[in-house]
Amino acid sequence: MTVSLDAMRSELNAVMSGSPSGLSLADALCTTCVGLFGVDGAAVSVVLDGVSTGTFGSSSLSSRRLDEYQFTYGEGPCLEAVASRESVLVPDLDSPTEQRWPAFRGAVLGEGIRGVFAVPIMLTSVCVGALDLFRARPGPLGGNALAGALLAAELAAAPLLDLISEVSDDEQDETSSRTAEETGTLPPEMDRVEVHQATGVLISALDVDAAEALVRLRAHAIATDQTASQVARAIIERRLMLDRDRPDDGGGSEDGRSGS
Repeated sequence: MTVSLDAMRSELNAVMSGSPSGLSLADALCTTCVGLFGVDGAAVSVVLDGVSTGTFGSSSLSSRRLDEYQFTYGEGPCLEAVASRESVLVPDLDSPTEQRWPAFRGAVLGEGIRGVFAVPIMLTSVCVGALDLFRARPGPLGGNALAGALLAAELAAAPLLDLISEVSDDEQDETSSRTAEETGTLPPEMDRVEVHQATGVLISALDVDAAEALVRLRAHAIATDQTASQVARAIIERRLMLDRDRPDDGGGSEDGRSGS
């Protein structure tokens, strides 16, 4: 059933006014996008300095995992949308003419996703992320769905601002809060805390610097078909430790996998 743009706007605004602030609001917005736009998943991905730093809101655990692949592989539609400040619309990842993001594309196709669409999210003049939409069947984001997605991306800035305000009330004065909003520097709650914790463990255990520790963590995730966060949780919980001499072959204690 085709939903009019006015109906989309009304439902999106109702969600924004009727849901708790912060992460709960972002989750509710993503869930509403799935119902309105004819897609199978949605996520709000945060990007700072060209790097995916957090999945702030998703319609489901599978949507969060799909978004995580962009951090794990360092490529994907969200990163491109933020870099260009334009929507990135890929109606069929499996098309012979689609050659972008080979690692991300392979992982997402492996999960049965054919269409991916990313719409940039702006905080004032700073692009800080994107609304990512995932669909199992190929085809364009047709009808009013694209216009609705653009509106949803505008609304997605609100829960990000909510979180910035909450942190600034507790930890920052008014000046530093304005600086965070203007520069796109988001608080620690927005970041992938488990990845940073696991990186710290690897620095100590492997006697490497932070950059190499992160490279090894990501390499293990890629080699074992996991997200970086899955590997990080296993390291933190002492279910996995990477080998000192094998940074990129999937080596690790036990069976080399961390589970979900």
